[in-house]
Amino acid sequence: MLDKSGISEKKCVSVFFHNAYQRFIKIRGNPREIALGFALGLFVGTSPTMGFQIVIAVFLAAVFQWNKITAGMGVWITNPLTAPFIYSGTYVLGGNILGLDNQFSFPDGFTITALVQMIKEAPKILSALTVGGIIIGAPLAAAGYYIVYSLVKKYQDDL
Repeated sequence: MLDKSGISEKKCVSVFFHNAYQRFIKIRGNPREIALGFALGLFVGTSPTMGFQIVIAVFLAAVFQWNKITAGMGVWITNPLTAPFIYSGTYVLGGNILGLDNQFSFPDGFTITALVQMIKEAPKILSALTVGGIIIGAPLAAAGYYIVYSLVKKYQDDL
């Protein structure tokens, strides 16, 4: 399908990602600090702190003197398209590790009783999300660090 300028949607998406990649690798700073900021963002992005993830990641990046921009970018791993997959994965993994015998499932109808039951289950749910998030987030952050470090280092060396 073509837009008003005669460019296909597929081409527009490709150009968008190419431009985003170019801006990302051109971020100024020490490649180590840029990669550490991104890795921190990825790690925080798998935590059950949706709504506060960017604030947490940027604050921690400032404390550790890592790149705050890439920390915020790393958090974007959790977005409306990926959040259901990330949180269901972290919940199932964390629940299995913690040995939660009956993992939470949404009730068929929304009643006061169902709401009270969900509130009672909240500590177990948050525990499972946290444990699963740490287990998924740590290797994801490590991989993100090495990928971003090598991309930024290569770009800066080529200059």
